[in-house]
Amino acid sequence: MPDLKSLVRTIPDFPKPGIQFRDITTLLEDPWGFKRIVDSFVSHYRYAPIHKVVGIEARGFVMAGALAHHLNCGVVLARKKGKLPHDVERLEYALEYGVDTIEMHKTCLKPGENCLVVDDLLATGGTCAATCQLTERLGGVVIGCAFIIELPELGGRSKLSQYDVHSLISFDGH
Repeated sequence: MPDLKSLVRTIPDFPKPGIQFRDITTLLEDPWGFKRIVDSFVSHYRYAPIHKVVGIEARGFVMAGALAHHLNCGVVLARKKGKLPHDVERLEYALEYGVDTIEMHKTCLKPGENCLVVDDLLATGGTCAATCQLTERLGGVVIGCAFIIELPELGGRSKLSQYDVHSLISFDGH
């Protein structure tokens, strides 16, 4: 059986020169690989008191649904600006070269609900940190952040130091 890391496709110079894009679609396409990542996360969070899994657009949605099913909890979507159809709360956050906005429905959480925030990749941590802040603003309690892949050299874990961060695969470089 292959290891999880070998199922991740690396695409050089995407989306710009010097970037080694870690493409999880090949991992998700592999039945054993997909089952293994879901089972690994479920095993890690099985006894955590989670009410909602917050999936970050877009690949975080895949994991959020699968984990919520196994952990018997709900799913919340954290989306880019203008993608949610109802009243939203939004948070602008700084990127390396500009700003972006993340939104969630204002009614998606009840005060005190424990939330697990999930995404496919932890790089600089900006999007996840903003999602955690927005979750807390809406009354949720972030009990952890889960990622399939982590790029430690980009320092994202330090932006999430107040949370339990769990990743399955680590890659060196960008």
